Amino acid sequence: MILITGGSGQLGQELVKLCTAQGLAFQAVSRPEFDFEQPSTIDACFHAARPTLVINAAAYTAVDKAETDEQAARAGNHTGPQHLAQLCEAANIPLIHISTDYVFDGAKAAPYLESDPTNPTGVYGATKRDGEAAILQTTAAHAIILRTAWVYAAHGKNFARTMLAAARRVPTLRVVADQRGTPTAAADLAAAILHIASRLRQTGWRPEYRGIFHATGSGETTWHGFATAIFEAAAPRQKPPELQPITTADWPTPARRPADSRLDCAKLAQVFGVTLPAWQASLGPIVQQLLDLDPPS
Repeated sequence: MILITGGSGQLGQELVKLCTAQGLAFQAVSRPEFDFEQPSTIDACFHAARPTLVINAAAYTAVDKAETDEQAARAGNHTGPQHLAQLCEAANIPLIHISTDYVFDGAKAAPYLESDPTNPTGVYGATKRDGEAAILQTTAAHAIILRTAWVYAAHGKNFARTMLAAARRVPTLRVVADQRGTPTAAADLAAAILHIASRLRQTGWRPEYRGIFHATGSGETTWHGFATAIFEAAAPRQKPPELQPITTADWPTPARRPADSRLDCAKLAQVFGVTLPAWQASLGPIVQQLLDLDPPS
């Protein structure tokens, strides 16, 4: 039995789809039934499910809001996942936990390795980093942490959906062009996670499985490049806007974003045999799904 937390989120919904398609036994939970700010709900869901594996896709992801809402961010990204890890440790089962590129400051100017020092620039990244550390301290033998980035899907709140909607309101969009990273389709990340789950079932736990792995789409771009590709994929169904490249300084936000958060994913391929598709390959079908859900007028 796989327990999926954050089942209503972008990644959670894709995990549910794939588990269903593969005939896997699972239970997906979300707020308010499962709420990291209410520890009793963590216990209740865990003991009711009696899982053999937990995939924690629940998190506090409001990057800017976290700057003034640290208590909730810490519950969602640090103390809540730590509690879940303690339950997994007591039950002697693996935990696959999702983390973020925001644990880095983006100053390396090259793809980050799992071993590189972390240096988050905001509350969101700091609470995710502290959650990683707490989980590894708690489940010293059975924790797999996957850092990902720029996640999007045909549902939920994400950059692709925001761009398409904004272009229906205004003819010109200003998009940051000096932040570099890799878009990651939630469906691709879900497939990678279930591949890892399959490996765990086949081999049992192995020491090399423990620790942090990077898991993003292959390749790289900027937010401006991502937006350009989104509207290319949307043509001819939706008229593209004029996209004006701007700098991070031109678009101030409460939380400072890493300038270059590319992640090196070679370790994931080496240990688990998993490589996510090129980010461009997954974009087109998702854009078409978004257009089906919200057709241009």
